[in-house]
Amino acid sequence: MQTGDKLEQYRQIIQEILTEHSQVKPVYGEIAMKLVFDRERDRYQLLRTGWQGDRRVFGALIHIDIEDGKIWIQYDSTEIGVANELTDQGIPKTDIVLAYHAPFMRQYNGFAIA
Repeated sequence: MQTGDKLEQYRQIIQEILTEHSQVKPVYGEIAMKLVFDRERDRYQLLRTGWQGDRRVFGALIHIDIEDGKIWIQYDSTEIGVANELTDQGIPKTDIVLAYHAPFMRQYNGFAIA
């Protein structure tokens, strides 16, 4: 598979996974799920916004970047793990970086180091 085709496939898979997660409504508060896809810069996020009682809720549930042909999971607060979902879709572990792990620890997690 050519690099451009691979990146397009990765973009599509990431968007599908985030879209699926966006359809799950939190059981608490008045929380909306917001998708942010920046295909030009290869930045993909799923945000939570709203209120839980008198407390403001805002932040990323998932943040993924594509850099140098690899998928960098910057943040993932899902139970199943986005990396597992990506590998289930056929993306090799060598193309997935768990950026939320310290660089010196990445050699032990079974995914790409960088």
